[in-house]
Amino acid sequence: MNEQRATNVVWHDHKVERKEREQLLKQKGVILWFTGLSGSGKSTVANEVAYKLQEMGKLAYILDGDNIRHGLNKDLGFSPEARKENIRRISEVANLFADAGLITLTAFISPYAKDRNFCRKLAREGRFLEVYTKASLETCEKRDPKGMYKKARAGEIKDFTGINAPYEEPENPEIIIDTDNETVDESADKVIKKLEDLGLIKR
Repeated sequence: MNEQRATNVVWHDHKVERKEREQLLKQKGVILWFTGLSGSGKSTVANEVAYKLQEMGKLAYILDGDNIRHGLNKDLGFSPEARKENIRRISEVANLFADAGLITLTAFISPYAKDRNFCRKLAREGRFLEVYTKASLETCEKRDPKGMYKKARAGEIKDFTGINAPYEEPENPEIIIDTDNETVDESADKVIKKLEDLGLIKR
């Protein structure tokens, strides 16, 4: 689904560029790509990071997996092909948001490394941070906030990541948050510190 089908289209450069938008916002546009099993804490930690950034006077926006499937990607299922298209679309949106100067947080299982790397290649150098939200399958099943693992174990859900569909762990993520052993606050602070260390935000 990546081929260019539209014809007679020309890219237009604009008078206001990324650097002007970032100067206005006093921050740098970046993509924080939270990935991990269902129940690992992606959305929870992303929400806390966004809240902390708001308190610092920074503009952030969360693109959450379930929320996106209520609108933009409501036509997609959970087959490998649909998952690929799901991530392709959100990668393009996240890249546009980052280009606008926003700190863009995505919370998607995104089980395939190749699909996550698609977004990395779209983003500018140093503007994509993979955040591996690490938690054991046992922990995720115990949490099971949506009751999905129970349904998957009962055979009611097919292609469920971690049960009957694979999850490819990130090999070299910029950030690892261990939600088995860290509090939400500790995990969020780790992400904020990384943004500061890289010079993407300043207090």
